[in-house]
Amino acid sequence: MDARRTVEAVWRMESPRLIASLTRLVRDVGTAEEIAQDAFVLALEQWPRDGVPDNPGAWLTATAKHKAIDRIRRERSQQSKYTQIAVDPSAQQPSAMPAPDAVEGVEDDLLALVFVACHPVLPRESRVALTLRLVGGLRTDEIARAFLVPSATMGQRISRAKRTLSEAKVPFEVPAREELPARLSAVLEVVYLVFNEGYAATSGEDWIRRDLAAEAMRLARVLAGLLPREPEVHGLVALTELQASRFAARLGPGGEPILLQDQDRSRWDRILLKHGNAALERAVALGRPLGPYSLQAAIAGCHARAPRFEDTDWEAIVALYDALAQVAPSPVVELNRAVALLHSDGPDAALAALDAVRDDPRLARLHLYGAVRGEVLERLGRYEEAARTLEDAAAAAPTRRERNLLMARAAAASARTEA
Repeated sequence: MDARRTVEAVWRMESPRLIASLTRLVRDVGTAEEIAQDAFVLALEQWPRDGVPDNPGAWLTATAKHKAIDRIRRERSQQSKYTQIAVDPSAQQPSAMPAPDAVEGVEDDLLALVFVACHPVLPRESRVALTLRLVGGLRTDEIARAFLVPSATMGQRISRAKRTLSEAKVPFEVPAREELPARLSAVLEVVYLVFNEGYAATSGEDWIRRDLAAEAMRLARVLAGLLPREPEVHGLVALTELQASRFAARLGPGGEPILLQDQDRSRWDRILLKHGNAALERAVALGRPLGPYSLQAAIAGCHARAPRFEDTDWEAIVALYDALAQVAPSPVVELNRAVALLHSDGPDAALAALDAVRDDPRLARLHLYGAVRGEVLERLGRYEEAARTLEDAAAAAPTRRERNLLMARAAAASARTEA
């Protein structure tokens, strides 16, 4: 791997924790991100010339912290605050002692960064987008794809969110315990979207990004420890672990995607399946109506219980999607429900469900709609139309491996037309 690719890989792995650490130091997420990016620019200049350090993460952390300290000193000098610091040493470390009503035992800068980025001062969409940028380490175009909006729109949203946090002087801390439930919904959504980017990447060479998935799972478990009486926290833990249990079976020897019906289920991670099912049981045991994450976990649980694809309880899955459509309606839910209908009620029912959301603009940039529709059309014997639909889906697919998979399916459908 050359130096530039090494820097890019290290940014993916290290930037969330680095930005979190810098935010605690400089007290501003926008400034922290700028300093982190400055350190990576310096790495791009020096590493190709001097060689990659033995510990790239430590080099970047030290470099960024030196830059942060220099910046703080420069700003304090400009504001003539040395006298105040000398008289009141605590001004140098405003966060050295946690607030008395803060959640005890939580010393996790990354989690604090999530709650800052999800602060109520920001609109809902901005909370999720900013956290994906800062905590997930995603590029603006990747976040835009997750939200199904143009990249320029997302860039403006992220920039405005950082400015709002700065102007509002939002403190860098985990909220007090009594504030946590009200702040939880946006945080759970962030963790969910970060996991989704890890489960099925929207760009790059790799279909699965285990680093993002693992980070989302870690954050979900931390939240479950903080709020053990909140069923949706356990539901999110269950969902991420049940989905992650399939990772080893989702890729072929060359990294190509393997769809659910073709996976070797003996390769599913039994430990993650056990932990995921246990988390789902905890969510159900709390006795409240299941929310969107618990319902999705229940769907994943249906797949996990089936020894073979043919044994899947598709009727139960359709019922769960019906419930999910009530508590969290979206065209993606309807798309997944159509897949379940295909296997429970047949291709005519599935095509009717797809037609119902065909004109939803949020699906215009989503290749999965064409992938599902192409399969349904194949089942109906409309092979020529299926091939065109799959080719269009391939053109919209975000990764090379997905494009290859869809083009192979299109070629197979086209061959059946000629036959």
